[in-house]
Amino acid sequence: MTLASEVRSAVTPRAALLVIGVLALQLLFIASYVGALHRPKPEDVPFGVVAPGAAAGRAAEQLAGLPGDPLDPRVLRDEAEARRQVRDRSIDGALVVDPAGTQDTLLVATGGGAALATALERIVTETEAAQRRTVRTVDVAPASRQDFNGLSAFYLVVGWCVGGYLLASILAISAGARPANASRAVIRLTVLALSAILGGLGGALIVGPLLDALPGSLPALWALGALVVFAVGAITLALQSLTGIVGIGLAVLLIVVAGNPSAGGAFPGPMLPDFWRAIGPGLPPGAGTWAARSIAYFKGNAIGGSLQVLVIWAVAGAAVTLVVSSMRRDNGTPGKAIGT
Repeated sequence: MTLASEVRSAVTPRAALLVIGVLALQLLFIASYVGALHRPKPEDVPFGVVAPGAAAGRAAEQLAGLPGDPLDPRVLRDEAEARRQVRDRSIDGALVVDPAGTQDTLLVATGGGAALATALERIVTETEAAQRRTVRTVDVAPASRQDFNGLSAFYLVVGWCVGGYLLASILAISAGARPANASRAVIRLTVLALSAILGGLGGALIVGPLLDALPGSLPALWALGALVVFAVGAITLALQSLTGIVGIGLAVLLIVVAGNPSAGGAFPGPMLPDFWRAIGPGLPPGAGTWAARSIAYFKGNAIGGSLQVLVIWAVAGAAVTLVVSSMRRDNGTPGKAIGT
């Protein structure tokens, strides 16, 4: 047998397509992560301004006119209102002007991402220095001292996401990418749900009691983790039901390539380029990271939208898996192990 015929025999068209797909994922991974994270800069950050009378409007106008539009300022009634909105996650920071002195107060929340808080401090300090004023920074929702740069919530959610698509992928590899019928799909979803409950609890225990990396309600983090794992796993099962083994690659594209760099982990959403800022909140890593930080540092405020995103992915993934599987004619082979 000649070398050419040996190659044709060994490398089937299907194998060649899979190799090309892996190469494409590799390049997309590089493009997505470097594109999202290589030059973070704040843009249109929701920002409050508190000052007496007409001074508030002038200060807001000045901040709105900064080069590069880093801030999206709005006038607030008083410092108490500014603190409340930062804790509610309606804004990411606020400047409280002291008309009787030369030192103003900057309110930030490192629990929502230390990189953004640091960027706001730099912007406001430079702006105030030009007017011969100084700034005192107050962290109204500080990250734990055990949570360097406020990244623990992001890493926690990434771990849950990895668990979700690996669980679904293992079920596919061990028993066929497409469930043979609706009953098999129900079994897979049940196995996934039970694993999600355990994975959610394990992650919450690790970042909470074991490492003391994240404060917040243990039951709330547990529930969030179970939802994240199940949502990602259900998406992966749905993609596998539709496309076979290729669904694993599509899940990696959706969750890892698109979802992780846009999740607001290392750099919160207002510091990301427009594309990643737009897609991040609608994907499980971004929704999960926002929710985990809200639970840990903001008493669960502004968590509703993220939970809705995760529920939609979970329900849609499970529904597609069941519908596609119920349309299959193959009833499978009796005696297969649970999880097939």
